[in-house]
Amino acid sequence: MRHNFLTTSVGEDILQQSVSLHRAYVNLLEAGVNMKSQTKSLFIIVIALVCGLENVDVTFGQTKIEGKTGMSVVKERFGQMPDGRQVDLYTLTNAKSLKAKVMNFGAILVAMEVPDKNGNLTDVTLGYDALDRYIKRGSFFGATVGRYANRIGKARFVLNGVEYKLAANNGENHLHGGIKGFDKVLWDAEEVKTKDAVGVTMSYLSKDGEEGYPGNLKCTVTYTLTNDNELKIGYGAQTDKTTIVNLTNHSYWNLAGQGNGDVLGHELMINADKYTVFDKGLIPTGEITSVKGTALDFTQPASIGSRIAQVGGGYDHNYVLNGGGGSLVLCARVYEPTSGRVMEVYTTEPGVQLYTSNSFNGSVTGKAGKVYNKHGGFCLETQHFPDSPNKPSFPPVVLEPGKKYISTTIYRFSVK
Repeated sequence: MRHNFLTTSVGEDILQQSVSLHRAYVNLLEAGVNMKSQTKSLFIIVIALVCGLENVDVTFGQTKIEGKTGMSVVKERFGQMPDGRQVDLYTLTNAKSLKAKVMNFGAILVAMEVPDKNGNLTDVTLGYDALDRYIKRGSFFGATVGRYANRIGKARFVLNGVEYKLAANNGENHLHGGIKGFDKVLWDAEEVKTKDAVGVTMSYLSKDGEEGYPGNLKCTVTYTLTNDNELKIGYGAQTDKTTIVNLTNHSYWNLAGQGNGDVLGHELMINADKYTVFDKGLIPTGEITSVKGTALDFTQPASIGSRIAQVGGGYDHNYVLNGGGGSLVLCARVYEPTSGRVMEVYTTEPGVQLYTSNSFNGSVTGKAGKVYNKHGGFCLETQHFPDSPNKPSFPPVVLEPGKKYISTTIYRFSVK
């Protein structure tokens, strides 16, 4: 059921209250309360008249709020956890028809639909069509990774004289937050809307001792889609006990479209003159050295596949960003010649991990039945450096009580 109204100037707080009230009615229905759908629809229509919204869609189990700019957030059921809790999918659409789909299981980016040079929208992130595949999988498709993204050597670190032992889930090392990291938990979600953007904020309390980490850590991840064709991911965290934090998004990108071949022809520029040298377990030795004259040098655009044979099975390297750490800087630029799509990445993080899906072997079937083969996607994981808790010379990852962890990464899409 769709209704149009004249637009008036009303505060965002009223908008959010109206959505919450409508959701309360939906919850009553789902709980078995006998209420006619016409009554529920009339309720939200009246609220819309008060708020001056231009468009409101009301459907059982689904809510769509759309402002005068054409931006919208749609919430719908995506599945159910093994313990019975519902998982929701949020579709963010900007005024130019870009779409980002995010679910509150793992605060995962499920899809990103971006136009090519002819205006055709295509999903450019790898993933699955169904929730159960995400629950059972091990590829971190689109996931929010924490408490500590990437690796911690020998699955341990010392903080204020106390040794903390973590799960050794990557050989003898700790990877991506452990056995049940942030990608495997259900987050609370709240829709957000501003004049020029729509989004959803995910929140999660990681309790003291979870996966071996100290402190109760309150985390938020906000996905925002702007009318400048930017997907912004903002991370925040606070703790009641000294701890370590390093959050990232683990999306696999293929700008030709998810499942459409490999990414070896993508042209890549990384704004980094140096990288962290690592051992056979991919743990940094502490040495930071130049990329010049090596297959790791992407300071000038080059195809991902042009020198990949020189780095063994593919790229899985942490780059030290020029000027990175604190202020928002250009991290990388990727161009896919066939579609004309361009993705620029900006971040406040000091590093980025380039990973070229080296372990894919055709055994994984993703969205729309597409098979993911070797190098079928690339990751640009903005981050602090691997094993920073054990490397005092690396940028610090310690969070103290009373302080705030804040990090921002932006993906900007265009064509040429």
